[in-house]
Amino acid sequence: MTDTTRDNALAVIVLAAGQGTRMKSSLPKVLHRIGGRPLVGHVLDTALALEPERVVVVVRHERDLVADAVVGAAPGVVVVDQDDIPGTGRAVEVALDALEDFAGDVLVLSGDVPLLESDTLAALVRTHRDGAVAATVLSATLDDATGYGRVIRDADGAVARIVEQKDATPDEASVTEINAGVYVFRAQALRTELALVGTANAQGEKYLTDVVALLRGSGQAVAAQTAPDAAAALGVNDRVQLAEAARLLNARTVRHWQLEGATILDPATTWIDVTAKLAADVTVLPNTHILRATVIATGATVGPDTSLVDCEVGEDATVTRTDATLAVIGANATVGPFAYLRPGTYLGEKGKIGTFVETKNSTIGEGSKVPHLSYIGDTTIGRRVNLGAGAITANYDDIAKHRTEIGDEVHSGSHNVFVAPVRIGDGAKTGAGAVIRKDVPAGALALSVAPQRNVEGWVEKNRPGTGAADVASRARSAQKADDGAQEEDR
Repeated sequence: MTDTTRDNALAVIVLAAGQGTRMKSSLPKVLHRIGGRPLVGHVLDTALALEPERVVVVVRHERDLVADAVVGAAPGVVVVDQDDIPGTGRAVEVALDALEDFAGDVLVLSGDVPLLESDTLAALVRTHRDGAVAATVLSATLDDATGYGRVIRDADGAVARIVEQKDATPDEASVTEINAGVYVFRAQALRTELALVGTANAQGEKYLTDVVALLRGSGQAVAAQTAPDAAAALGVNDRVQLAEAARLLNARTVRHWQLEGATILDPATTWIDVTAKLAADVTVLPNTHILRATVIATGATVGPDTSLVDCEVGEDATVTRTDATLAVIGANATVGPFAYLRPGTYLGEKGKIGTFVETKNSTIGEGSKVPHLSYIGDTTIGRRVNLGAGAITANYDDIAKHRTEIGDEVHSGSHNVFVAPVRIGDGAKTGAGAVIRKDVPAGALALSVAPQRNVEGWVEKNRPGTGAADVASRARSAQKADDGAQEEDR
């Protein structure tokens, strides 16, 4: 069992209890997503990278939703509930109760600050320990500090207190150094001073920031370290800041994959979730979204105008102007343009899903092609098959879905409908316009041909006065005259 009474132990408290009213959303603020994860998920990833001995997350608003997301992102964390006493100070107090006899350093993070990197936090912890202080505050300097708590220093430059915007005097409000809401405390000092914090402020809340002044009042030192990237230290409070955080995170993610060897032609229009993976020598063309757990193998080209969600793209494959979800695209395969791959699509090596093709819950074998204007659903297609334009697998009978099975080396004519359940044997062929309702034996030619019947004069009789009737009448008259002339010549 881990000994959490050691002075050099680290615990992390993540504050995720707030509603986030400025988001104007039924969804708790910390569950809004950027880069493929909720805000609190990014915070937990960063916290866990520090290898702390304990992680406690404090929840309240939409408690079950937030708790489920937290446990899903980091199964080993402890979730605790804030009671009716409002404020960050009370949130930390209930988290300390869960830490029981923990005696090391406590890092406090906000669940709505998703861009802080583990290197920044590790440096903050080192500064705190090297300085042998009771608390260390992460600060940032902004040209416009409106809305943020201010770090107030004394005449010697030491941190004296933190003042919230609504409680600040005009002189204090003019300070540009802000509190980023990230702290490291000695656990025992934090416990002692939190017990003394009241709610006599503009918000009627128990402020964690009041601990700073109390520590100084009791003769203990408080340090501050300025974040190297002020934008990364800022929280998300509304939809404008959410979009900006998403942009900054995406720029960071795109740059990472560029440095890993991917060619990304237009970073400004390329969006890559932090959960996606790109190999070296991948090429990503403009207006492309690579989302969730998508993995793209070396040499593949994706885009332009493509969205991949939870997809696998094989080596040297090409995916152009395509919308795909939960699909697997084999090596050297081609997809698009204007293809729609729905969940359960598997395209084999050197296969093709072409222009205006929709696929769902189907396997298309090695070297097989569905070139254009087709719907393939609940279907298994063998190797080296070629389906003509307009192929439809009619998989739904208004009650249940049925499968179509197409063997190897099958070639179909244009505008075929395969009425499932049906099987097309290896090497079989089908004629243009065929409606296949019965199994086709291996090597057979399947036709559904009715004699063509021409009803002479139908348009003139049934559509009199129309342009079609007029030109048809003239054409028929000309044909009669031509036939008469030919008769005279004979």
